[in-house]
Amino acid sequence: MTASINDVARAAGVSASTVSRALRGRAGVSDEVRDRIAAVAAQLGYTASRSASSLASGRTFTIGVVVPYVGRWFFGTVLDAAEQVFSAAGYDVLLYNLGTPETRKRFFAKLPVRKRVDAVLSLLIPDEGESAALRSLGVPLASTVGGARPGFTVVGIDDRAGAESAVRHLVNLGHRRIGTISGASGPLHWTTPVERRRAYLDVLAEAGIEHDPALEADGDYTLEGGERAMTELLAASRPPTAVFAQSDEMAMGALRALRRHRLKVPDDVSVVGFDDHELADVIGLTTVAQPVAGQGAEAARLLLRQLDEPDAEHPGHVQMPIHLVLRETTAPPRPRGPQ
Repeated sequence: MTASINDVARAAGVSASTVSRALRGRAGVSDEVRDRIAAVAAQLGYTASRSASSLASGRTFTIGVVVPYVGRWFFGTVLDAAEQVFSAAGYDVLLYNLGTPETRKRFFAKLPVRKRVDAVLSLLIPDEGESAALRSLGVPLASTVGGARPGFTVVGIDDRAGAESAVRHLVNLGHRRIGTISGASGPLHWTTPVERRRAYLDVLAEAGIEHDPALEADGDYTLEGGERAMTELLAASRPPTAVFAQSDEMAMGALRALRRHRLKVPDDVSVVGFDDHELADVIGLTTVAQPVAGQGAEAARLLLRQLDEPDAEHPGHVQMPIHLVLRETTAPPRPRGPQ
């Protein structure tokens, strides 16, 4: 038999109205209770009655999600967390993977989501024209990348502060030859690599360390790109004793390159990443931890609240916490090495 909302309420030890508020992302339910209800609903296979709700509200009970690269870890993790929240509330996801300039241009020219979705979660940063096109849909909009912008609820982190903590950690250990692996060729209009590079340069200047362009390389935000970038940095006339990789995947690629060059981490080269990837703890990677899944879940909950409480005041920007996680890939430089 199909589980009912009353079944979920009894199993979770709450009222049916609390179940309804929790699964639709409404306020007035603590995170602990919301998580418990979501777990019970999933266990019992409960979903809200879409046909009855659609007739009553005129909604499609579908959320549009646009992503630049659905196959990459960061975007996949955000998408998975958001989809779980939407699914628990009885919504489907209509996914658009805009990985090439052509597909992106075609999407914003035709806007195939019009009248097909109740809200849009954008995991790419739209330019002014694209933002205007999305606002013209007249539905709630949310994102997990970039800073605050009109018409959107943006859930994100302070990229600059995170990168500063990573580079400052290397400076405090005594490193003077500090390289960086960036993602300059990342998604269109993506501000993350720009902000993290600025932080890298600012901390070097703050420490009185002269910037050396030979210590910067593009890793394309991929493991393979990180490996290529680290190999490029090692070919410099004075290679780095430490490297800040703007993502954990690039840091993992850097570690592989160092291993292939028979260099020890952190004895020969220290490495710090950014993200706290699910494998970061396994390999002992020092990194800046950000709640990737948490950002997706929070953006989804805020979209659902806007749908259920359209007249209420909603935040334009929500900043999630980050922190530096010290593990085994960073240490002071060897006294005999180049500094």
